[in-house]
Amino acid sequence: MEHDVLVAGGGIAGLAAALAGRAAGWQVRLYEQATGFAEVGAGLQLGPNATRVLEPWGVLARPELRPFEPPRLSVRDALDGRELGSLRLGATARERYGSPYLTIHRADLLAALLQAARDAGAVLHTGARIAAVTSDADAGWLRFDDGAVAQGDAVAVADGVWSRLREQLLGDGAAPATGQVAYRALLPMAGLPAALRGPQVEAWLGPGMHLVRYPVRAGEALNVVAFLEGRAEVGWDHAAQAGALAAASRPLCRDLQALLEAVDDWRLWPVHDRPPVRDAEAMVRGRVALLGDAAHPMRPYLAQGAGMALEDAAELQRVLAACDGRVIDVATALRRYALGRWERCARVQRRAVRNGRIFHAAGPLRLARNLAMRIAGEPLLDLPWLYRGT
Repeated sequence: MEHDVLVAGGGIAGLAAALAGRAAGWQVRLYEQATGFAEVGAGLQLGPNATRVLEPWGVLARPELRPFEPPRLSVRDALDGRELGSLRLGATARERYGSPYLTIHRADLLAALLQAARDAGAVLHTGARIAAVTSDADAGWLRFDDGAVAQGDAVAVADGVWSRLREQLLGDGAAPATGQVAYRALLPMAGLPAALRGPQVEAWLGPGMHLVRYPVRAGEALNVVAFLEGRAEVGWDHAAQAGALAAASRPLCRDLQALLEAVDDWRLWPVHDRPPVRDAEAMVRGRVALLGDAAHPMRPYLAQGAGMALEDAAELQRVLAACDGRVIDVATALRRYALGRWERCARVQRRAVRNGRIFHAAGPLRLARNLAMRIAGEPLLDLPWLYRGT
């Protein structure tokens, strides 16, 4: 019996779900409300747990991806500039975990997933604004603003942190603001002084803030993101007034100030998340499953937002492939998906919150953090429980 899955959302999570459905042998119809497929933002870090998902789909080999493989992670104190600890990446990550640690541009990952989904035979619709999602024992439906209806055997909801469909299913309102904001910039590498062009990932930790920088687009651009405590009173993405960032940068070391001064145009994102996933029912209702930020939006302090969305899709592929409609029906398969994912996603959400507190520490806690990193070294930064995957 041929099955089909409807996918709500054409971002990274939605396109990954479409690829997963096709890899499982299902027909896929994806609906994106925008008139085209596009991704805002800048860089992403993809740990081995994420790249392990992309490899069998052929995404890692696609020319659109343009990845960069950094040789190491360096963690530094933002006030005095000293290195607190480092983690070998590159060949070491491949040897330890069987997959690379890559840095990429969001738009490049989206483009690679989009072409892979098209090549796999997924049917992709744009300009389709979804008004409602429902399901019963026999099918799942998407109802659109124009009154049209699509019916499938299962529905994958991947419409992001602002998911309207999640609110219908779970009734838990919008994702709240964290009281933190992200300033993002993308700089052409060729235009930077040599001192700012390093190939490694760098994380600079300071009181009430931290900054991360790494190359993307095969090393042709530098992604810079600074996270500050402070609630934004503006929309999701807009030209940032740099006053708050300039004030926060005054006590920072000269090397970090030089990097900030190299940025002419910052973009500002308020950071939103939700409490950790509480149980399997928070990720599936009948024939409807939630994936990515619609299921578990998280703070970006473990660099795992995209990674968890890709893992969600891989688990969805496994359960859909096992669904025969008789011994394992669709609702049972989707419940297995949620049971396989919710605890790990909740752990990553909790760890991201914890990392934010550690990264932004001041006073005695900052000194204790720095001492712990210098004493413990690389094992404190490595995350086998995360990078080995599920």
